[in-house]
Amino acid sequence: MSSFVDLDGRVFVPAVELPISEWGCVLTDRAQPTLTLKDDDLFLIADTIGNISGCTRDEAITSMGLFCRDTRFLNRLELQINGRSPILLTSNADKGFALSALCTNPILWDEDKPTEIGIAAETISIQRELVLNGGLFEELVVHNYGPDTVKFQISLSFDADFADLFEIRGFDRQARGGILRRVAEDNTSAEVDRDYLVDQPTELTLAYRGLDDAVLESHIEFAHQLPDYLKGYTAVWNVRLESHAEIKMGYRLAMMMNSKPVSQVRLPGELNQAKAAELAEEERWRSQITKIRCDNPAINQIIERAEKDVYLLRQSFECGKVLSAGVPWFCTLFGRDAIIAASQTLILDPTIAKETLIVLAQYQGKDHNDWRDEKPGKILHEIRLGEMARCNEIPHTPYYGTVDATPLWLMLYAEYYSWTHDREILDRLWDNALAAMAWIDQEMEQTDGYLAYYQRSKRGLQNQGWKDSGNCIVDRHGKMAEGSIALCEVQAYVYAAKMRLSEIARTIRKEEHLADHWEYSAKELKERFNRDFWVEDQDFLAMALDGEQKQVDGISSNPGQCLHLGILTEEKAQSVAERLMAPDLFSGWGIRTLSSDSPAYNPIGYHTGTVWPHDNSLITMGLRSNGFPEQALEVAQGLFDMIGHQPYHRPPELFCGYARSQGNPVQYPVACTPQAWATGTVFQLIQMMVNLVPNVESNQVRIIDPALPQSIHQLSIENLRVGATVLDVEFVREKSSDFDRTHVATTSCRVTRKRGNLRVMIEA
Repeated sequence: MSSFVDLDGRVFVPAVELPISEWGCVLTDRAQPTLTLKDDDLFLIADTIGNISGCTRDEAITSMGLFCRDTRFLNRLELQINGRSPILLTSNADKGFALSALCTNPILWDEDKPTEIGIAAETISIQRELVLNGGLFEELVVHNYGPDTVKFQISLSFDADFADLFEIRGFDRQARGGILRRVAEDNTSAEVDRDYLVDQPTELTLAYRGLDDAVLESHIEFAHQLPDYLKGYTAVWNVRLESHAEIKMGYRLAMMMNSKPVSQVRLPGELNQAKAAELAEEERWRSQITKIRCDNPAINQIIERAEKDVYLLRQSFECGKVLSAGVPWFCTLFGRDAIIAASQTLILDPTIAKETLIVLAQYQGKDHNDWRDEKPGKILHEIRLGEMARCNEIPHTPYYGTVDATPLWLMLYAEYYSWTHDREILDRLWDNALAAMAWIDQEMEQTDGYLAYYQRSKRGLQNQGWKDSGNCIVDRHGKMAEGSIALCEVQAYVYAAKMRLSEIARTIRKEEHLADHWEYSAKELKERFNRDFWVEDQDFLAMALDGEQKQVDGISSNPGQCLHLGILTEEKAQSVAERLMAPDLFSGWGIRTLSSDSPAYNPIGYHTGTVWPHDNSLITMGLRSNGFPEQALEVAQGLFDMIGHQPYHRPPELFCGYARSQGNPVQYPVACTPQAWATGTVFQLIQMMVNLVPNVESNQVRIIDPALPQSIHQLSIENLRVGATVLDVEFVREKSSDFDRTHVATTSCRVTRKRGNLRVMIEA
């Protein structure tokens, strides 16, 4: 690499030549609680005061920072008053895209008289606001509530390591690029005098040149009261405030790659514009979604938070917005996660499913590539955009190592049509559906008639179902399965996809040969599945078949996801449903991923004993459809109770598998929050309760024996879109009685408003 970089007349040199680390961090010996902000493709993890501590040695918060496109554009953002951290009074990140913190000063000693107090504690108020919208905005309002004029320093320290998200997660790199520092255009030597540095009190530039020669920048423009000077990457204000006077200061941070904006969101000019743009977009979205409310304030809080998080998780990808999987590690497009979350939220907003189908179809596999585990017709697992992906150090460009995203895409394709009667999308994506089904059939021909996976890429995943950690597919003795793995729920996905696509091929596309082929294949799969996966002495389904077609017979939650898809015989479905509610699986808060009786059980294990809300929401659908409404509602109530214990009433990605009798739900140490399919769980549980089954092709929607839990007496669903019809529906649970303690009380239903000609059939 040359010793300097010229970007459109702006000159940078390697920062290693310059003494830039000159402003000390406020070190702490303990991890601080963190808050997460998100806007489209941008997210921020900071402590509750709004700081990103770049100098702490505490491993627990090394994931803090400002991120976009899998790159950390800030790893330090620290507010200090006279070199000390302010005292936090209160903070709030309820809006999701903004953080507001109110702080005050500690005792500030007189520099000229070290034994005397210069400013008493709690004299200065600092109102801090951070906003994300295409970039980072910050404003500080500093107010003197003391009786005397005071003098002090306010400083903001910045730094950016431009680390790839995979580096932060612990992936080793052989080499990385270098930090740059901007200098005057006529000064391009490596030996740069500090007098020639370009940074002035109006702006500050942090920069990095990657191994692919891409130049990344965090460009900071100061606003309102400008800093008195910059010292390295620290902006310093010498403040003099009379009694009850205040001062405002702030900045706007833009993220650039090769002089072009990194975020797909247009960057506004200042903080108020950013807030207004964000609130206006959210209001537009809220005006067209379904409004769901009940008479229980605690559950309403959960629903309202879930609505906000669905909005926050929407992220721009090429030709549409899809729900990113979760903050912080999975703030990108994941096939499986996006599909399941889109299905869960059909009752809230069908356009999420539409855009999910379109975006994933755009990335559908076209080549044979073992490094990326790609094959024609396959739906991606994950896409990454950081330096490691751009340099091909990881296969996520995109990576296709998922066995279930393809049948799940087909299921969503059929389900979306049932809700919307969107013939344009059905026809537009028909070739993608054929390619997806062709991949499934080809794979099943090579693996003894079941859809199985095995690791091809050396940097890929060993396990490629939704339980994708390395130690989770185990038999009853706790031994891990080897070879290619055919998961039970994946075969159920394939069965459902073939049955649903056969109906579309027959009744809509008029392609009888395809319909017959897929229907026959599905029925033949069901017969073999009930024979090969059934563990007679456990009266339960095997989790999987291994590479030798032997049953992987650990007792797990996996069979629960088969219940609502029709692959099990009625008798076997009853056995699975009953077994799932046994205390070794059902903790009281939810159904564990692995039985607590298993030698491999760990209540803190990622997939070996924890409880995942989305897994449970899918299981409740199966319990309900197989005649176990009491059990479905019991699981749903456990989940709602768990969410009520969480910060901001936000469902976590997962939580620990300890029994409810042991106390409050135990948080998993590094669970994503917000997380797409955990958030979607809230709406799928409501869908399970009201049991609404759309079939717009037949011009009808059925509401079959709705059932509310004891915690909800009345539930209203307004602005529900089914095809071209808009409905308002109200559900009322009959008053509790002694009978209700062992049975589900009757829930009545009435349509309070209908705009359109869809027939609503209420069935008891």
